[in-house]
Amino acid sequence: MTIMKRTLGSTGEDVTILSYGAMELRGVPRGPEIADDEAGRVLNAVLDGGINLIDTSPDYGRSEELIGTHIGRRRDEFFLSSKCGCPLEVPTDAPPPYPHDFTPGNVRANVERSLRRLRTDRLDLVQVHMSPSVATLGENRTVETLRDLQAEGKIRFIGMSGILPNLPDHLAMRVFDVFQIPYSAVQRDHEALITQAADAGAGTLIRGGAARGAASEDKNWRSGPLSQPPGVAQRNWETSGIADLLSEAGMSNMEFVLRFTLSHPGLTTTIVGTSNAAHLVGNIAVAQKGPLPDDLYEAAKKCSPSRRTTRGVSRGQAARERPGRGGGRPAGRAGPRRGAAPPSTGQHRHTQVRSAAPARVRSWVRSRS
Repeated sequence: MTIMKRTLGSTGEDVTILSYGAMELRGVPRGPEIADDEAGRVLNAVLDGGINLIDTSPDYGRSEELIGTHIGRRRDEFFLSSKCGCPLEVPTDAPPPYPHDFTPGNVRANVERSLRRLRTDRLDLVQVHMSPSVATLGENRTVETLRDLQAEGKIRFIGMSGILPNLPDHLAMRVFDVFQIPYSAVQRDHEALITQAADAGAGTLIRGGAARGAASEDKNWRSGPLSQPPGVAQRNWETSGIADLLSEAGMSNMEFVLRFTLSHPGLTTTIVGTSNAAHLVGNIAVAQKGPLPDDLYEAAKKCSPSRRTTRGVSRGQAARERPGRGGGRPAGRAGPRRGAAPPSTGQHRHTQVRSAAPARVRSWVRSRS
């Protein structure tokens, strides 16, 4: 059995719906400790398992060097994605996220160093990291610098690793070939923007599609999506009724979470990272099954919160993500329906979901019988 492929937007490249995120290879102190030989085994297993897109970044510790060392000789077997705007020297006295620099000098330095570390003469995709504002991109001539690097043959396509509140503006620029966007069953606030990106002809790399394994038995919600406040993913899961749905479907939490992400019609590929070879094998086996059955996907969407609750989110962040800010959205921009104010704490919404979910589960079970 092989992993399904989809075309990465207007790039014309066919990539597997499961891709590999190399952040887990960054090493201590920000990631798990991993020996060089083990990293090599994992990276070669990625390619041997049929995955043909690898995503990394200059600020993912040693990941670029490990990729170059262990699978540089297999460069023609995979689509290689990295990022720019990253600090050349990662601070040792502060946790991420680190201040980023989108000036021409730093963007060019990121790309040149990535080429050396990865032992390659070209990067298939370079994404602007950390979702800077359109104003920041313009002031620093970031896109123009990437276009210059494209003309020099050092990069093939340009992308944006974007989130709210700036992602709608990035989409409106219509200059990016690919967007990297967070999404999963417990983090659906970018759902409509993924559709908008795909409809505009862009490829979509979905990060957090397995919710960092948070729903698995071994992690048990000790972690969650990086761009989501702590605890929100677990609350979304526990109040959704999804567990009842999966009990009836006979499916594990992690299989459901990954296949739910793969079911989004606007998805090209989802990035899942691990430094554990056994976890990699499990992820590949799930991806080979493809998206959820249509009826289960629709039932799960009715259970799963489509908006992030604002409990645990700062008032400033909630205001930035609220529709209508600054005179309203430009025509055609995706986002929440105007006037649909988010609940102040998420408590009332959770009560509604909890009472409705069992009925939806029963309805789905009847449809399968």
